[in-house]
Parts: sequence; structure tokens; C-alpha cells
Amino acid sequence: MKQRVPTPVLALAFLLAVSPAEAQSAADTAALKQEIQSLKAGQQQIQKDIEEIKKILQAARNPTAAPDKAVNAVVNIAGEPVKGNKDARLTLIEFSEYQCPFCSRHVQNTFPQLDKEYVQTGKVKYVFRDLPLESIHKNAFKAGEAAHCAEEQGKFWPMHDRLFANQQTLEPAKLAEHATAIGLDAKKFQACLDGGKYAAEIRKDMADADRLGVSATPTTLIAVSQPNDPNVKVVKVIRGAQNFAVFKASLDELLAPAPAAKQ
Repeated sequence: MKQRVPTPVLALAFLLAVSPAEAQSAADTAALKQEIQSLKAGQQQIQKDIEEIKKILQAARNPTAAPDKAVNAVVNIAGEPVKGNKDARLTLIEFSEYQCPFCSRHVQNTFPQLDKEYVQTGKVKYVFRDLPLESIHKNAFKAGEAAHCAEEQGKFWPMHDRLFANQQTLEPAKLAEHATAIGLDAKKFQACLDGGKYAAEIRKDMADADRLGVSATPTTLIAVSQPNDPNVKVVKVIRGAQNFAVFKASLDELLAPAPAAKQ
């Protein structure tokens, strides 16, 4: 199928073609060429975003169907950011990233109910794992590092929430402002960020996601956990920014008491 060339690109190409006849200055010509390049780059970014949206929409058609790689897989959650009762029967492991708009929608619209009804009540513990989609979200990786640097000062979750609430200002130069806003020691935070202290840990999360067949964000693994054991066993996968009812149905089913054995 032929792709239609955007009108702005055609217009600029026409101006470049006629500019010699009008004695257009070299500076103007260079500016117009730069504008064309910017438009092309914008189109490429839009195409990447469209491809990512397609992946998420395809997964959303069957949100609880677990990829073969993930179901029954054992995941080690030692040292990961955790919310909730450490001895909870179930563990939610969310692979996410701070620049993803679908992840932000999940954090704003769905997680508050999950937190209130399952995490705060001790039924489920929640674990955050980093999966920055570097090909389309250039600021996501460093934002992930920023959250871990905040964790050093006991403020992972305040930074987590702030980054998701301010997705338009995630450039590395802006991260110090977010650190100051949540009351971090600015010098310690910046030294941690500049040193790339947690880059390897984020790469480890990304490798784990690949092992589990997780390639899009957000993806949530529901796992069975045992007290004092950092290894949890995945039993279901929920892909995409699903509504609360999808999570509730899966969690209630897994938390329901086992039927009594017949005498």
C-alpha cells in the first residue's frame, strides 16, 4: 500500500526546488532542509509509537493468557522495591517504565485500588521491575536509575510516583529537580545518578524480562510466594494497562480457599 507523503514535506520540497530562481539565501535553504529532517524524524518516532501500541493492543485482547516462557517460571525478587506484607501468599511483579503512557495510566487509574484492597490488606505484595523501552523512550532508562538512587535515601516510592506524574519532564537534566521536590539530598542523588550506579541492576531486570518472554509495558506477573523465600513461581500474566476488574478476577480466584476434600 502506498504511503501518502505529508503535505508539510511536499510544501518544503517545493520551496527548495524554486528557491534558486528566487535567489533564496543559503541560510534559508539550510533552515528548510533542517525542517524537512525534523519532520522525517518526527514521522519515524510516530511509527515506532504506533508499533508499540499495536503490540499492547494485541496483548490486551487476551490479557490473562500467559506466554509459555512465563507460566511456571521461578523469579527471584531479592533486593527489588517491594510494597506490602513480605509474607503475602501472592506477589505481583510489574515490569514497567517511567516514560510509557500506558504504565502511567495503570499507576493512576488501577494501582490505587489494587493497593487499597490487596496490598494494604496483606493479601498481596507488589514488586516493581524496570523494563525501559529504549528504542522509543530515550529518557526511561535514566529515570529508572533515578528511582533507585532515591531508594538509597528511603524514597523509591515517592520518586516512582512523581516520575509517573511528570512524564513530560524526564530528561536527565530535570531529574535533580524531582529529587529536590521529594526532599532528597541533592548532592548524594546527583553523584549516584552521574555514576550510573544502578545501570547494571536495570539491565538485569531487562534480561529477566527477556527470559520470561516479557517485551511490552506494563506487564504484570502474578506469582505464588512462600514466607522468607525470595523465589516466587509465576502462575498468571496480565499484559497491558488493564482495568481493576481484570486484576480482581485473577487475584480472587487465586486467593480463594481450596475446596474441602470429600470424606
